Amino acid sequence: MKLTVLGSGTTVPHPRRTSSGFLLETSGGTILLDCSSTAARRMAEENLPWHELDAIWISHFHIDHCGGLMSFLAGTKHAEATRSRTKPLKICGPIGLCSLTERMDAVNDYKLTEQPFPVEIIEIEPLEQFDLLNGIVVTAGKTPHTPESLAIHIRDGEQTLVFTADTGLDISLAALANGVDLFILECSFFKNKPIEKHLELAEAIHLIRRAKPKRAMLTHFYPEWDDVDFATEIKSLDPLCEVIEARDGLKLTIH
Repeated sequence: MKLTVLGSGTTVPHPRRTSSGFLLETSGGTILLDCSSTAARRMAEENLPWHELDAIWISHFHIDHCGGLMSFLAGTKHAEATRSRTKPLKICGPIGLCSLTERMDAVNDYKLTEQPFPVEIIEIEPLEQFDLLNGIVVTAGKTPHTPESLAIHIRDGEQTLVFTADTGLDISLAALANGVDLFILECSFFKNKPIEKHLELAEAIHLIRRAKPKRAMLTHFYPEWDDVDFATEIKSLDPLCEVIEARDGLKLTIH
């Protein structure tokens, strides 16, 4: 699998970090993990084949994680690059995803699911295992962030990845990510977090130490991280594996 970080930031405007989005290339096709308002533009900037995207995963319904879904579908509906496309696009996420897309579409009766190609909207229950793409098995796990929010475990043959998206501290996430090749966690705050529904650095490292992944990546940084020496702080907490700072445009091969 290959991963491109599209957005490593939050809703807060930042000169170097856009809102949440990751493009995952697998043996069964490409998956967009979260679709912020900047995700489509970032795919184009990185010269990624946005018009060939096979699946979109929506972790929860906060605007910086799903706010670009309707504009992306507006683009694919009218783009020259997708007029001859026939393969389906799968849009997966928590219970309520169908209702959300219907209500957003109804704002102007856009009929955005009526594309040149089939669009499948699939609602996922926690701990339900299903084949997202050919040979790509995923399992969702509940996270303490919003009522619907989910983490996702992705298996492509022998390669595995867990993406928490936004979450508070929950030890069950370490079980979901046990021994994976790459554990992607949010780490909104450096320390003294103001709210429980996000992670700060010490909590993220605690989950990493419990999960024992081969590598981990921290993301979803608020601007307070700009003044933090990431490498020094990580080393001081001894995470037991390599911990990568997500940066917009970073590309990573998952072995």
